[in-house]
Amino acid sequence: MELFSSAWLSALLAIVLIDLVLAGDNAIVIALAARNLPARLQTKAIVWGTVGAVVVRSLMTIGVVWLLKIPGLMLVGGLGLAWIAYKLLVPQDGDDASHPHATTFWGAMKTIVIADALMGVDNVLGVAGAAHGAFDLVVIGLLISVPIVVWGSTLVLKLVERFPVITYAGAGVLAYTAAHMIVSEPLLDALYDPSALNRIATHAVLIAGVLAAGWWAARRHRAAPPSAT
Repeated sequence: MELFSSAWLSALLAIVLIDLVLAGDNAIVIALAARNLPARLQTKAIVWGTVGAVVVRSLMTIGVVWLLKIPGLMLVGGLGLAWIAYKLLVPQDGDDASHPHATTFWGAMKTIVIADALMGVDNVLGVAGAAHGAFDLVVIGLLISVPIVVWGSTLVLKLVERFPVITYAGAGVLAYTAAHMIVSEPLLDALYDPSALNRIATHAVLIAGVLAAGWWAARRHRAAPPSAT
């Protein structure tokens, strides 16, 4: 595909739109993962978490042809993302006092990168199709979307700090994304293709299950007596 041709530009526009449509999920998971960090580390985690996510998605796109051959990929990714949505609702125990900042920072980074890798399956497949094999388009599209993801993460983080209930809304969005991945798994076509009711039920059960389990775990955590030191 010739650089800056009409076909190249239209493909780039399609990739940017795909990235931006999914930027909300990225912003939410990055913001929620960074919310427990000290203020001076939050921006650092957001920026480097986004960079790590872009690198992961770029590498995933290179291997998209191989990924398409893996049976059950969407199912496994959806279940993994649902678990991460649940874990984001559960308060974390205190970190090791000798290395509180480093441990927490790298824990946030790990959550961001793993979650984005799981959430990026749909994105990678869509972007690869729009790029028609032109990897430069994939990279440019991701780079364009980075500032928007970073800005969105910062905005969501500020809102979460002011209105903690937003955490549940964010986890619900992640659970919805997980359910969409599961119902899109080709191995489950026999279950989901005949009726839209099964798809709706899967979305409803997974979202309600993640939120209820997270709420219950958070409640038990708050009710538990502080551990002796």
